[in-house]
Amino acid sequence: MKTLEELIDEMPPELVEEVRDFAQSLMETKARPKQARLRLSWAGGLREYRDQFTSQELQKKSLDWWGA
Repeated sequence: MKTLEELIDEMPPELVEEVRDFAQSLMETKARPKQARLRLSWAGGLREYRDQFTSQELQKKSLDWWGA
């Protein structure tokens, strides 16, 4: 079985570019750490309610607000 490098060396330039694009896509979607996907843009969104509710009550209330 040929190595990936050997296969790429035999390809025309347009296929090499396709392989490069596919490899880049794999790196962006599959190879990055799972934690990199976590966004905390919601953090602090319930701050105005912290004096009125416990964290558990806020969690339940937020689920109600989201319709879950």
